Amino acid sequence: MGQVTTPLVVDLRRQPADGILDRIEQALGTRLGRGTVVRKRRSLGARTDRDTWVRAERRLVSRLDGQGWNGIETAAEVLTGVAMPRWLAGVAWRDPDSTAVWRADETTLLPEAPVKPGGGTVTADPELPDAWWRTLNASLDALAAASTTRVATPDTVTIARDGITDLITDAFGEVGDTTVARWHPAHADLNWANITGPAHCWIFDWEDWGMAPRGLDAASLWAASLAVPDLAERVRYERREDLASRDGRLMMLFCCAKIAGAYADPADPKLEPARTAARQLITELR
Repeated sequence: MGQVTTPLVVDLRRQPADGILDRIEQALGTRLGRGTVVRKRRSLGARTDRDTWVRAERRLVSRLDGQGWNGIETAAEVLTGVAMPRWLAGVAWRDPDSTAVWRADETTLLPEAPVKPGGGTVTADPELPDAWWRTLNASLDALAAASTTRVATPDTVTIARDGITDLITDAFGEVGDTTVARWHPAHADLNWANITGPAHCWIFDWEDWGMAPRGLDAASLWAASLAVPDLAERVRYERREDLASRDGRLMMLFCCAKIAGAYADPADPKLEPARTAARQLITELR
């Protein structure tokens, strides 16, 4: 039998990245400000010497599919009316171990920092003004009205009814019919680390966008807000048309299952609110 290659577990928050940054600089013909590097589990970002931004992500080959992996490029070309950075260039390469692919994209700079820089849970109300919410609503409405053949890949997994059903059932048991009636284009990774604020609402990190059940983005942002009840309620109010629909409630339960399922973190301040919301949603869905 041949040797089986096991994918290397990589957490870019903790592992050296100089070689990756060097490769990006050479490929894109720029210099990255090493003091500006933002690290996440599977992505890196940094400012360039020409006042642009580069984001690089590592993704397992097993998580790639026939639609390709050029989300920010296609989003920039296809979407109109969405507050997002302008795409400038991109480059991709395969890891020497052949289990993963890297992609780096250069975009215009964001007008300000993310609402929650570096990820994590929002635990205080960011006090976003009404104009910010109007921009968010206009962007999500324009996104939902767009046309694409891409399928969304939240958490790098292509979204499908079976996966939605399995995740919800594993977390909460049988909840009844999980049929999705309407699908729309969605960002598919909408959280407070991927939206700027409080003055300007720009949405970034478009690698996973594509067709998804109605309400996925609204439900994702609502779930990311559960540690701040007033903020979660504001998201629910602003996106009420999506979240009041059966599809929207199903997506809220789907997002609760991500928080309260098999990998629930007892220290997560969103955990108990997610469990409480799930009980109500299951009653409504039945």
